[in-house]
Amino acid sequence: MSHERNSFEILTIEPRRPESVLVVVYSHDGDTLLLKRSVPFEFWQSVTGSLETNESPIEAARRELFEETGLGEHGHLVDSGRSRVFEIDLRWRDRYADGVTENTEYEWHFCAPKSEEIQLDSAEHTASRWVPLGCAADEVWSWTNKEALSALLSELRTNSQSV
Repeated sequence: MSHERNSFEILTIEPRRPESVLVVVYSHDGDTLLLKRSVPFEFWQSVTGSLETNESPIEAARRELFEETGLGEHGHLVDSGRSRVFEIDLRWRDRYADGVTENTEYEWHFCAPKSEEIQLDSAEHTASRWVPLGCAADEVWSWTNKEALSALLSELRTNSQSV
Protein backbone atom coordinates (compact mmCIF):
# COMPACT_ATOMS: atom_id res chain seq x y z
CA MET A 1 0.00 0.00 0.00
CA SER A 2 1.50 3.30 -1.02
CA HIS A 3 0.70 6.59 0.52
CA GLU A 4 0.71 9.56 -1.76
CA ARG A 5 1.19 12.88 -0.26
CA ASN A 6 -0.58 15.80 -1.84
CA SER A 7 1.62 18.80 -1.75
CA PHE A 8 0.96 22.11 -3.29
CA GLU A 9 2.54 25.46 -2.97
CA ILE A 10 0.74 28.37 -1.55
CA LEU A 11 1.64 31.42 -3.52
CA THR A 12 1.65 34.63 -1.62
CA ILE A 13 1.91 37.84 -3.51
CA GLU A 14 3.58 40.58 -1.56
CA PRO A 15 1.63 43.85 -1.71
CA ARG A 16 3.21 46.60 -3.78
CA ARG A 17 5.06 49.39 -2.07
CA PRO A 18 3.12 52.62 -2.40
CA GLU A 19 6.15 54.23 -4.05
CA SER A 20 6.89 54.43 -7.75
CA VAL A 21 9.00 56.14 -10.39
CA LEU A 22 8.02 58.12 -13.46
CA VAL A 23 10.81 58.38 -16.03
CA VAL A 24 10.30 60.99 -18.75
CA VAL A 25 12.43 59.96 -21.73
CA TYR A 26 13.27 62.85 -24.04
CA SER A 27 15.63 63.69 -26.90
CA HIS A 28 17.93 66.66 -27.50
CA ASP A 29 15.64 67.86 -30.29
CA GLY A 30 12.67 68.31 -27.93
CA ASP A 31 10.65 65.12 -28.36
CA THR A 32 9.53 62.75 -25.63
CA LEU A 33 8.92 59.01 -25.78
CA LEU A 34 5.41 57.82 -24.96
CA LEU A 35 4.36 54.21 -24.42
CA LYS A 36 0.87 52.87 -25.05
CA ARG A 37 -0.17 50.84 -22.03
CA SER A 38 -2.51 47.93 -22.62
CA VAL A 39 -3.76 46.93 -19.14
CA PRO A 40 -6.17 47.65 -17.47
CA PHE A 41 -7.12 49.91 -20.40
CA GLU A 42 -5.26 51.61 -23.26
CA PHE A 43 -3.58 54.94 -22.58
CA TRP A 44 -0.32 56.74 -23.33
CA GLN A 45 2.28 57.30 -20.63
CA SER A 46 5.95 57.76 -19.86
CA VAL A 47 7.93 54.94 -18.23
CA THR A 48 6.49 54.08 -14.81
CA GLY A 49 6.76 51.38 -12.19
CA SER A 50 6.65 50.51 -8.52
CA LEU A 51 9.67 50.22 -6.30
CA GLU A 52 10.44 46.65 -5.30
CA THR A 53 11.30 45.60 -1.75
CA ASN A 54 14.56 47.26 -0.59
CA GLU A 55 14.93 49.06 -3.94
CA SER A 56 15.90 52.74 -4.09
CA PRO A 57 14.21 55.17 -6.48
CA ILE A 58 17.29 55.33 -8.75
CA GLU A 59 17.48 51.53 -8.91
CA ALA A 60 13.78 51.38 -9.79
CA ALA A 61 14.16 54.10 -12.43
CA ARG A 62 17.04 52.22 -14.10
CA ARG A 63 15.20 48.88 -13.92
CA GLU A 64 11.88 50.20 -15.24
CA LEU A 65 13.58 52.17 -18.01
CA PHE A 66 15.38 49.05 -19.20
CA GLU A 67 12.42 46.66 -18.72
CA GLU A 68 9.92 48.87 -20.55
CA THR A 69 12.12 50.28 -23.33
CA GLY A 70 15.50 48.53 -23.44
CA LEU A 71 17.11 51.94 -22.89
CA GLY A 72 19.72 52.82 -20.34
CA GLU A 73 23.14 52.25 -21.83
CA HIS A 74 23.22 55.39 -23.99
CA GLY A 75 21.77 58.40 -22.27
CA HIS A 76 21.72 60.25 -18.99
CA LEU A 77 19.34 59.53 -16.08
CA VAL A 78 18.69 62.49 -13.76
CA ASP A 79 16.62 62.83 -10.60
CA SER A 80 14.38 65.88 -11.11
CA GLY A 81 14.13 66.36 -7.35
CA ARG A 82 10.33 66.30 -7.62
CA SER A 83 7.86 63.81 -6.23
CA ARG A 84 4.09 63.76 -6.19
CA VAL A 85 1.55 61.98 -4.02
CA PHE A 86 -1.56 60.71 -5.75
CA GLU A 87 -4.58 58.62 -4.88
CA ILE A 88 -4.20 55.09 -6.21
CA ASP A 89 -6.80 54.40 -8.91
CA LEU A 90 -9.38 51.81 -7.83
CA ARG A 91 -8.37 49.58 -10.77
CA TRP A 92 -4.95 49.08 -9.13
CA ARG A 93 -5.82 49.31 -5.44
CA ASP A 94 -6.00 45.52 -4.91
CA ARG A 95 -2.24 45.33 -5.62
CA TYR A 96 -1.50 47.20 -2.37
CA ALA A 97 -1.93 46.33 1.30
CA ASP A 98 -5.36 46.87 2.80
CA GLY A 99 -5.97 50.50 3.64
CA VAL A 100 -3.26 51.89 1.33
CA THR A 101 -4.83 54.58 -0.84
CA GLU A 102 -1.94 56.89 -1.78
CA ASN A 103 1.30 56.46 -3.71
CA THR A 104 4.43 58.63 -3.82
CA GLU A 105 5.89 58.94 -7.31
CA TYR A 106 9.50 60.10 -7.89
CA GLU A 107 10.16 61.96 -11.14
CA TRP A 108 13.23 61.15 -13.26
CA HIS A 109 14.42 62.35 -16.67
CA PHE A 110 16.38 60.36 -19.24
CA CYS A 111 17.87 62.11 -22.25
CA ALA A 112 18.29 59.54 -25.03
CA PRO A 113 19.22 59.58 -28.68
CA LYS A 114 16.14 58.93 -30.85
CA SER A 115 18.23 56.54 -32.92
CA GLU A 116 18.13 54.02 -30.06
CA GLU A 117 15.78 51.12 -30.81
CA ILE A 118 12.88 50.91 -28.34
CA GLN A 119 12.29 47.37 -27.10
CA LEU A 120 8.83 47.27 -25.56
CA ASP A 121 7.71 44.93 -22.83
CA SER A 122 4.72 43.46 -24.69
CA ALA A 123 3.05 42.39 -21.44
CA GLU A 124 2.55 46.07 -20.58
CA HIS A 125 2.79 48.13 -23.76
CA THR A 126 1.65 47.76 -27.36
CA ALA A 127 3.28 50.77 -29.04
CA SER A 128 5.74 53.60 -28.61
CA ARG A 129 6.16 56.94 -30.33
CA TRP A 130 8.16 60.13 -30.10
CA VAL A 131 5.99 63.22 -29.59
CA PRO A 132 6.98 66.91 -29.39
CA LEU A 133 7.40 67.70 -25.70
CA GLY A 134 5.06 70.69 -26.04
CA CYS A 135 2.20 68.39 -27.13
CA ALA A 136 2.88 65.37 -24.92
CA ALA A 137 0.98 66.50 -21.82
CA ASP A 138 -2.23 66.42 -23.87
CA GLU A 139 -1.54 62.81 -24.86
CA VAL A 140 -1.00 61.16 -21.46
CA TRP A 141 -3.61 59.91 -19.01
CA SER A 142 -2.30 60.68 -15.52
CA TRP A 143 -2.10 64.15 -14.01
CA THR A 144 1.33 63.38 -12.54
CA ASN A 145 2.65 62.52 -16.01
CA LYS A 146 1.12 65.74 -17.40
CA GLU A 147 2.82 67.79 -14.66
CA ALA A 148 6.18 66.05 -15.16
CA LEU A 149 6.12 66.68 -18.92
CA SER A 150 5.15 70.33 -18.43
CA ALA A 151 7.86 70.82 -15.79
CA LEU A 152 10.53 69.31 -18.06
CA LEU A 153 9.44 71.48 -20.98
CA SER A 154 9.64 74.60 -18.80
CA GLU A 155 13.04 73.55 -17.46
CA LEU A 156 14.45 72.93 -20.94
CA ARG A 157 13.10 76.26 -22.21
CA THR A 158 14.66 78.10 -19.26
CA ASN A 159 18.01 76.34 -19.75
CA SER A 160 18.10 77.12 -23.47
CA GLN A 161 17.44 80.83 -22.81
CA SER A 162 20.21 81.06 -20.22
CA VAL A 163 22.90 79.73 -22.54
